Amino acid sequence: MKKIERKKTVNLLIDNRTEELLTAELEEAILKAVAESLKYEEFDENCEISVSIVDNEEIRQINKQFRNIDRATDVLSFPLGENGVYDINHDTGAKMLGDIVISINHAIDQADRYGHSLQREIGFLTVHSMLHLLGYDHVNGGIESVRMREKEETVLTKLGLKRNSSYYMDDENI
Repeated sequence: MKKIERKKTVNLLIDNRTEELLTAELEEAILKAVAESLKYEEFDENCEISVSIVDNEEIRQINKQFRNIDRATDVLSFPLGENGVYDINHDTGAKMLGDIVISINHAIDQADRYGHSLQREIGFLTVHSMLHLLGYDHVNGGIESVRMREKEETVLTKLGLKRNSSYYMDDENI
């Protein structure tokens, strides 16, 4: 369990369930992406977040079980709150924001496809999911999707992980 230092405590569990090495650089990208997302959204409360790094087969199984979609994807978010109301860990008093599941295989492929570092891709997937945990959605497309993308890029720029080219939004990976 990692703790992020800020006005309030963030308990962050990073669980690497793959044979891929989760480097210190990638773990740092996750930590910073979580912290900067909370800061940007002015979420200043004690909270807990879980990030699991999995392979394509495991994320496919999770996607099938919880979304009835039988294919691998890059990231899944499981918010534990709605409209700013979150479950509370009664032992710590922290708000439980939810769980993030990232496919390391997809992250590696997408970093290569988009021509940026794996660190940036992991940062992007973490920020994207953090925004979901904080109540944002892009499923309906339109302005919601555009606002979410703008927030993602703003947070990533603050982290020094600015996009180095245009991006393409693939409906299958949204």
